[in-house]
Amino acid sequence: MGAQQVRDGFAALYGTEPDGVWAAPGRVNLIGEHTDYNDGFVMPFALPHTAIAAVSRREDGVLRLHSADIEGGVVELGVADLAPESDKSWTAYPAGVVWALREAGHPVTGADIHLASTVPAGAGLSSSAALEVVVALALNDLYELGLRGWQLARLCQRAENVYVGAPVGIMDQTASACCEAGHALFLDTRDLSQRQIPFDLAAEGMRLLVVDTQVKHSHSEGEYGKRRAGCEKGAALLGVDALRDVAYDDLDAALARLGDEEEVRRLVRHIVTENHRVERVVSLLSSGDTRAIGPVLVEGHASLRDDFRISCPELDLVVDTAMASGALGARMTGGGFGGSAIVLLEEADVEPVTKAVEKAFATAGFTAPRLFEAVPAAGARRLV
Repeated sequence: MGAQQVRDGFAALYGTEPDGVWAAPGRVNLIGEHTDYNDGFVMPFALPHTAIAAVSRREDGVLRLHSADIEGGVVELGVADLAPESDKSWTAYPAGVVWALREAGHPVTGADIHLASTVPAGAGLSSSAALEVVVALALNDLYELGLRGWQLARLCQRAENVYVGAPVGIMDQTASACCEAGHALFLDTRDLSQRQIPFDLAAEGMRLLVVDTQVKHSHSEGEYGKRRAGCEKGAALLGVDALRDVAYDDLDAALARLGDEEEVRRLVRHIVTENHRVERVVSLLSSGDTRAIGPVLVEGHASLRDDFRISCPELDLVVDTAMASGALGARMTGGGFGGSAIVLLEEADVEPVTKAVEKAFATAGFTAPRLFEAVPAAGARRLV
């Protein structure tokens, strides 16, 4: 669904034209998984798939929400009545953004919002972050708040952490707000410093496939929170502010200090080695050695599977099948327990790898996966 369709949908719902139309993308994380809430390094890029919002400002304290993707009529809320964890439906994401903006002292007095999204929900591609960021950007423009992309990302993270009740890190919102077309975003989640790293695979004869396993996950369920709590425990036992502060060269000594805390040892090992993998990928891409990132992606998957233990049979099957069929690299991406995997491969191998993965899923009796090419796209922006 494009900007004009969303604009027309707004007019049909609310009886007037919107003040504007905005878009914010989903994301794929190339490398750096679960490092963001450990003050570490991540490297996402934006997808062409976006959440689109047609929005008008209101002055009467009323927030009206509607989604073209979800059955049901317009949901009407009072902005003064918004309260954390009071809403368990999809409306918690846009309403949470309004709440976070008001909590931060910004005079948001209401809005009419109509939304549509092409970001696959539950696929680990940050559909919720896209929803949050597009609403935040629209309100930032309409209320002339003057907030920058990273500031909007912080507010959106707060909305998801506090209002929705999901303990997510900062990566997804920052990627949606700040990525640039043709680049991956090297983000230090401690200070939010950013570097745009050129990532044009087509120019080098390569492609990156996203394989949505169709296995749904939910961040607000317990396993994500358990991993985060375990990482925080590891940092406390090691006497550091965050696992980011454990140097890769000091990892063996740090693990030895954790003694028989086997689960914590696994979590710490993943985070420290994953931060190192991000730095390696940045170095390889910066030096033009793009194909060499393939083995680093595979290492990352093994760490997520064996140490962080958030993979699933479908994700493992994608990685194993792709690598056996000639891919340069592959790994799960996103929060885990389902969602998507990414596959780096030569252009000529796209069709045979795609067929091999589809056949492997059929043979295993799994739901057929959804495969599409990921091309680094632009971050959040006004369309109309």
